[in-house]
Amino acid sequence: MELARPRFVPDPSLSTADMEACQRDIADVAAFTDDVAFDTAAVSLDGPAGQTTLGEQPGNGANTEAPLVAGVDQAFVDDRAVSAIVILRGREVVERVYAVEQTEIPYIPGLLSFREGGAVLAAFEALEHDPDIVFLDGSGRIHYREAGLATHIGVTLNVPAIGVAKNLLCGRPRESLDRKLPEGARVPIEADTEVEPGGAAETRRADGDAAEEPVIGYAVQSRQYDSASRYINPLIVSPGHRVSAETAADLVLATAAGYKLPEPTRLADAYADSVKTEI
Repeated sequence: MELARPRFVPDPSLSTADMEACQRDIADVAAFTDDVAFDTAAVSLDGPAGQTTLGEQPGNGANTEAPLVAGVDQAFVDDRAVSAIVILRGREVVERVYAVEQTEIPYIPGLLSFREGGAVLAAFEALEHDPDIVFLDGSGRIHYREAGLATHIGVTLNVPAIGVAKNLLCGRPRESLDRKLPEGARVPIEADTEVEPGGAAETRRADGDAAEEPVIGYAVQSRQYDSASRYINPLIVSPGHRVSAETAADLVLATAAGYKLPEPTRLADAYADSVKTEI
């Protein structure tokens, strides 16, 4: 894929203040509403049943018009980041690529994209297919400056993107997450005082009621145990670019296949681990 906004390519040599300023600029450009060129209802795992092997041809009845959904995940080998991308059409793996880049800064909460973004963009450059939507392991709008990894990559490539995180970085759930949620449940996450005023604060209700904070994402229960003594924590899902919070949650549930992670990022995670082992 080609860069749509080269000025936002992550530069780990920037100062912390300059990185944060860059994220504010990205948030100003980001669109947290639906702007996609496909029917979101067509994003599902309905397709050639069981086809998850690269190179297999679609069987009879395969929907070749289904959107291309990319999953992105990272693994690390010493001071190198391995970024893996797996593209699905239904259950069929259409393409997978990876890239390895040096990590030039340590992990800093809120600045993940400047550590991992170079490897992610290098992997996208290697793709032969342009995905219709991208699921990234990381935050989108649920971020201190509304510009997590999914927003940073989505805006830089101008591709619809969704952040799928395992932990809540900031924001306030409207209901407690310290309980067992049923499979398929979703709990809205509102902007709180950790989210800088700006894009989120300006989308409060038109009547100016500050008590009604914007929903910047959802806690999504993609899988749950039947056991009363065990439970699985929800995923933290947020729009990255060109999708709404509601659509992001819908698509994560639509691509769940009996695992906690949605299938695009689950396969990318497995691929990143296999590449890590090889190198």
